[in-house]
Amino acid sequence: MELISQVLAVEPTAQVLGKEPIIPFAILMVVILVVPIIFERLRLPALVGLVLSGVVLGPSGWNLFQAESPMMNLLADIGLIYLMFVAGLEVDIEQFRRRKTRSLGFGSFTFGVPLIAGTLVGRILGFEWNAAILIGSLFASHSLLAYPIVSRLGVVNNEAVTVTIGARIFTDIGVMLVLAVCVAIHGWAFTPAKILTLLGWLTVYSAVVVSGFDWAGKEFFRRSGEDEGNQFLFVLLTVFLSVVGAQLIGVEKIIGAFLAGLAVNEAVGDGPVKEKVMFVGSVLFIPIFFVDLGLLINLPVFAKNIGTLKVTLLVVIGLIASKFLAAFLAKLVYRYNWQEMLTMWSLSVPQVGATLAATLVGYRAGLLPIGVLNSVIVLMLVTSTIGPLITSKVAVGLTSSQRDQLTNPDDSQETKDSPLTIVVPVYNPQTQQYLIEMAALLARQADGRIIPLAIATAAAHMDAPQLEVSLQRSDRLLSKATAQSRVLGIEAEPLLRIDDAFAQGISRAAREQSASLILMGWGKRTGLRARLFGNVIDSVLWASHCPVAVTRLVESPRKIQRILVPIENLTSPSLQPIQFAQILAEANQAQLTVLNVCERRTSSSKIAWRRSQLALLVSKLALPNPPEVQIIAHENVAQAILQAARLYDLVVLPFIRNRTSPGGLAMSDVTTQLARQLTCSIIMLGEPSRTQPVTLQTAVPSTTATV
Repeated sequence: MELISQVLAVEPTAQVLGKEPIIPFAILMVVILVVPIIFERLRLPALVGLVLSGVVLGPSGWNLFQAESPMMNLLADIGLIYLMFVAGLEVDIEQFRRRKTRSLGFGSFTFGVPLIAGTLVGRILGFEWNAAILIGSLFASHSLLAYPIVSRLGVVNNEAVTVTIGARIFTDIGVMLVLAVCVAIHGWAFTPAKILTLLGWLTVYSAVVVSGFDWAGKEFFRRSGEDEGNQFLFVLLTVFLSVVGAQLIGVEKIIGAFLAGLAVNEAVGDGPVKEKVMFVGSVLFIPIFFVDLGLLINLPVFAKNIGTLKVTLLVVIGLIASKFLAAFLAKLVYRYNWQEMLTMWSLSVPQVGATLAATLVGYRAGLLPIGVLNSVIVLMLVTSTIGPLITSKVAVGLTSSQRDQLTNPDDSQETKDSPLTIVVPVYNPQTQQYLIEMAALLARQADGRIIPLAIATAAAHMDAPQLEVSLQRSDRLLSKATAQSRVLGIEAEPLLRIDDAFAQGISRAAREQSASLILMGWGKRTGLRARLFGNVIDSVLWASHCPVAVTRLVESPRKIQRILVPIENLTSPSLQPIQFAQILAEANQAQLTVLNVCERRTSSSKIAWRRSQLALLVSKLALPNPPEVQIIAHENVAQAILQAARLYDLVVLPFIRNRTSPGGLAMSDVTTQLARQLTCSIIMLGEPSRTQPVTLQTAVPSTTATV
């Protein structure tokens, strides 16, 4: 009876979780899947939700997790290493080289001024000099959380934005160096000889890691060809070898992870291997690190402790004020205008990667108390929210650098001489008819050709029965597409390709055919699988060398008579949608309208100025039939466009390629709402990953359309 009663006894939740580590891991998986989606819907950073989840699940909430748990410690350590590796991997070395002098200048301002301010804050709070300097270094870095915003607004090439992006390499390296020295001083009996020895070892170690792994990475990637699996493993091996090396010379492992990111930066480039590396980190390990941070926050103690609230207030105000002063100094020295200065300030305010990592290391080393750690977590939550919000407001009026807008005349002439080639992947017989019609309209107007493409996916065995079925189906689709294009008066060049993946097959075929445009049907982007792994459209746009047009056509393209193109940013708009829509408008003799929405309180004189500005921008395209220009004052941009779109047959919107998110694509909030609620036909244009625009020459005299 006693044995039976023991078996039937219900154990407390905490004991079950302690005995079965798979249960808390399962809970973690639910959290990192569901919470980011919810907070993105609330228009809040996902990392804010993850930290708050840690608070709810930790000692301050349900007490399901403990910060001392071996499983959480291991996963959080891997997440911390991965976070700093990604920080090094995301450093835009090319942007730094393009504006090296000014990037170093602004980097010195945005590192030095916050370092001094943070050190003063530390001294005011009563910390000794070593801890105060470390607190100062926490102010000195910045995370480019608002990069997708400036990318969407088309102002990445503005000098102020480029300089801020380039300065990050200087600030992150500076923070890592200060951290290494401060932790070493705290752990040793301080002598100048020991510090010089540490700096010597650190210099040699950094040179070996950055130069050695850079060379090894380029050689390995060159010799391994397209073996992405081995390339991925090589990158991970680089990270952990660098971490081991850092520990051997007595510096923190996050410094090794950051240097490993810098080392393989150029070897990895912007490609599928980098996408996989970023995916593993951003989907699994880094979110667990943020949840673990939330476990360290004790809300009752935090709320009742006046000293902690004082520390938090000084840290937040000191950081924001010092970053503003650094941006103001850059304005004075480099003669930036106020809008550029405010953009630099807002871009440099968010503190996530290096700041959190250095704070956690300082806390674990006993150099910083728990109150400072909690204050920095609050700082992260505040700055990661207000920084992108301010950027979205102040970066709207920026212009791109004139030098960056110029294209090589020889390249332009070469593009003009090449015929328009449209690749049309055919898979769904229900949408194929409209796709072929759209391609035929564009090809006829631009005197080009269309290539219906069918992909027969094959596994390891080329004689598998499934492949034969796929080939027969592809042949039927291509025969139907050829017949449809012949009826429309365009001779098609059907292409059947056997490939191991549908998306990669499309991208490879487009490259082989020197395609000017890939025209695809609509794909569902909201499912669970698309959320985790991206869908075919995401993968094609990531790898494509040319623009991708994604269509949702509710009627025949030949019936389209009214086309609407919303433009978000007047001073540096993406003109590709206008130029693409112009080709279609000329083909159908349709009416084209370019729309901009401003705030409801905008004065009539300001509206008139915006209308003239938009007309001036459109006139630069030298279109034979200039489109109509409209300015609408409304408090909600999406609702204004939805109301205007009721009178139109087609709306042309941009897809934005997002380098910081797994999956490859990002849509602005406005585009997301429009894609969900518009009832007319939609075309979304996605630009390729390269920076040079792709030009499509139409048959209309003096018209060159850039898609």
